[in-house]
Parts: sequence; C-alpha cells; structure tokens
Amino acid sequence: MVCRTTDALNPLFLHMKLVIAMKPSSPLIRCLLFVAGFALLSHAAIAQTAATKPVTSKAIFAGGCFWCVESDFDKVPGVVSTTSGYIGGTVANPTYQQVSSKTTGHAEAVEIVFDPAKVTYRALVDHFWRTIDPTVKDQQFCDHGSPYRTAIFALDQGQLKAAQASLADVQKTKPFAQPIVTEILLATKFYPAEDYHQDYYLKNPVRYKYYRTSCGRDARLVQLWGAQAGK
Repeated sequence: MVCRTTDALNPLFLHMKLVIAMKPSSPLIRCLLFVAGFALLSHAAIAQTAATKPVTSKAIFAGGCFWCVESDFDKVPGVVSTTSGYIGGTVANPTYQQVSSKTTGHAEAVEIVFDPAKVTYRALVDHFWRTIDPTVKDQQFCDHGSPYRTAIFALDQGQLKAAQASLADVQKTKPFAQPIVTEILLATKFYPAEDYHQDYYLKNPVRYKYYRTSCGRDARLVQLWGAQAGK
C-alpha cells in the first residue's frame, strides 16, 4: 500500500516524520499517521479562518415602511445586510396581511447586520433619527396605524443605553419644537417578512420611487431635519 506525502515542513509533519523514522512501521501505519496529521492541520486551518472572519452585530429599527428603511441603511458604510420584517406583536410568524390589519401588534421593522469595526451601533442610531419623523405616533408620512410606529428595538442593555444616550443628545440639538415620541425598548422576536418585500427598492425601482415621493417622506424629512435629513 503506497501513501504519498508532501514535503511541507510544519512542526506537526516534522514530528510525524521523526516518529516514523524512529519506529519503522508498515505503509499502512505510515498512512494512518499522515491522515491523522492532515486532519489536525485541517482543523487548525479552519480555526484560523474562523478567527479572522469579520465579527458582525445586529440592530433593529422600526421607521415606517420597511422598504424605505432598507434603502436608507443599505447605503451606510459598514452595513452588511438588511432584512425587512415584523416585531413587537403577539402572533408568531405573522404575514403582511395580518400585520396590515393592525390586529397583531407588530411594527414593520428592519434587522440590520453591520460590521462594528466599520460603523458603531451608536452611529446607526444617530443616522436612524434623521431618516424618520419621530414626532408622530403610529404614523410615518402617508402610512397610518400601529404597524408604522417608530421604535428602536435594542438587542441588549448596551444597545439600550446607547440608544437612550443618542436620544438625549438629539433632544438637545433637534431643529424642531415638537417632542420626540419614538419608543426605545428591548427587542422581542423578529420575524422576516415575505421574500417579495426584501430589497423591494432594488427589485422595483420605479414603483418604489413613485411610492416614496408620493408619500412625502423625503420632503417631510427635509422639513424636520434640514440639511441633516437622511444623514
């Protein structure tokens, strides 16, 4: 039985060669030793790859129509992905029709995966304020009802404190007189929305642009935030 090896000079391979040289054995034993060593090396390579893989975090924001929230956050450097969905209700795995009926208690929301080495959670919260109208309850622009309420759903106490600190700063610097009514609370289970809602603004750019413009979203944001709207 022949078992061919490479001449890679790593410590484990050298150790195996020494063992084989000191204790002559059959070709079968040599193959078994090599296979075991190769398995260890493969495990080490996988562990090294996992260690170098970028660490990501998540954030969940409700800002009215989730198509628009996706669009507003996909352009932020450091955001890896966005997923439209539902949160804050009493029904498991709700459908769009159920949520739209305003009977499940869910809000349309977006789960954001981001690289904290490129953008912080606090920076995302600061950006969020300037993409919504935080002065109205159960409404965003032309959409009315509890599914369109604004909220920050913190995933842990650290996010909760960061969001509250951001709100405190916005309260001091906001360029409008109306009080902010956006909720900040700990997240409950997030349910991804149907596939046709995901990346809607990319799949249906004409319809999306018409909806966003006719809904008055950007016009109201400029009215509220001025030059800081959407930034």
